[in-house]
Amino acid sequence: MTRRTVARALVHLSLVLAALVVLLPLTVVLLTSLKSSGEMANGSGALTLPDDPLNLDNYVTAFRDGRMLSAFGNTAVILVAAVGGTVLIGSMTAYAIDRFPFRFRKLVVALFLLAALVPGVTTQVATFQIVNGLGMFDSLWAPIALHMGTDIVSIYIFLQFIRSIPVSLDEAARLDGAGAFTVYRKVILPLLKPAIATVVIVKGINVYNDFYLPFLYMPSEDLGVISTSLFRFKGPFGAHWETISAGAVLVILPTLIVFLFLQRFIYNGFTRGRRSDGGPAGAQRKAVAAYARQ
Repeated sequence: MTRRTVARALVHLSLVLAALVVLLPLTVVLLTSLKSSGEMANGSGALTLPDDPLNLDNYVTAFRDGRMLSAFGNTAVILVAAVGGTVLIGSMTAYAIDRFPFRFRKLVVALFLLAALVPGVTTQVATFQIVNGLGMFDSLWAPIALHMGTDIVSIYIFLQFIRSIPVSLDEAARLDGAGAFTVYRKVILPLLKPAIATVVIVKGINVYNDFYLPFLYMPSEDLGVISTSLFRFKGPFGAHWETISAGAVLVILPTLIVFLFLQRFIYNGFTRGRRSDGGPAGAQRKAVAAYARQ
């Protein structure tokens, strides 16, 4: 009993320390964003509470001078198009690889893995020439196309989920006259919700935080995204950490909200599949029943 108590205390202590490591920088940024320029000039400590906890002047300055509204709009367009395209291309590619036997299938899978191992920096010159040759430079299409075409991890995520789906479901749908695309849309895709949630979380955060592609391929100021807009504070607000912190909080908040929402979604998807629906078989029966109704 003593060993168990000590082990449990160590686990809780490690979790508390990990939470402090994560929350301490966020707390410093939040407190700094609420302080005035006078407080920062007087050498206010990083963890010192602001004189006015409701001071939102820095947020107004960051939102207006950083052009955050247009930046959020450009980011949303790139995010929706890139994540949607990744989900569609990744799931359809995984479906074709797993369900349709063809020559050199193992070679194709190996080439996907090989492409994921190649450092991206070694292909940047050729990639830039291709993007420029297609006329996508200095447009939103450049990061969208690059994010959709370079995500090999999503294909493997979908491939692992599709391999757990019995082929008998495909055969039952084909006996009813369903084609390959109908099987994918009405049987396979509904069972990929946990995988889709995983890909949306991983890919969405990657696209949202990406700085390199927008900075390189979209130099125009009206095409700025949240990462490049935050980079603009480096010049006129280089010494105003309160304004930079306010801009950082504006950038962080949407990520936290969306991530927490999708995290609950993926956890609920697993628990519903195992408890209330009778496991994976229950989810598969639901997919077949939904297909039959349609």
